[in-house]
Amino acid sequence: MKDFKAFLLRGSVVELAVAVVIGVAFGAVIASFVANILTPLIAIPGSTDFSALKFKVGGGTFRYGQFINDLLAFVMIVAAVFFFVVRPVNALMARRKTEPDVESTTKECPECLSSIPSGARRCAFCTATQ
Repeated sequence: MKDFKAFLLRGSVVELAVAVVIGVAFGAVIASFVANILTPLIAIPGSTDFSALKFKVGGGTFRYGQFINDLLAFVMIVAAVFFFVVRPVNALMARRKTEPDVESTTKECPECLSSIPSGARRCAFCTATQ
């Protein structure tokens, strides 16, 4: 029982649990945003509910309208996450970047093509003189 308690209280397990809870809550917010804000934009020229569209072949019914609904919801959720989460976070991270570019502090060895510090006079991998 002591090992199980130690496993549960490790940082990675707790962080993963918090991430899952936040992910579920964030998913609900994004789903609400798509259902209540983006989907009505599609309704401006026509209808937003395609679930009644179907066709029958033999004894089977193909509900392609529900597939269209699910596909549109997926595309709108991906677009909402990209434009309202990914792009702003990437812009914020680019502004907060304090580390120099790795490429500016390294150069490529002409002999073995490995990355070496810009100030190096000899390659550490092949010992070629720079």
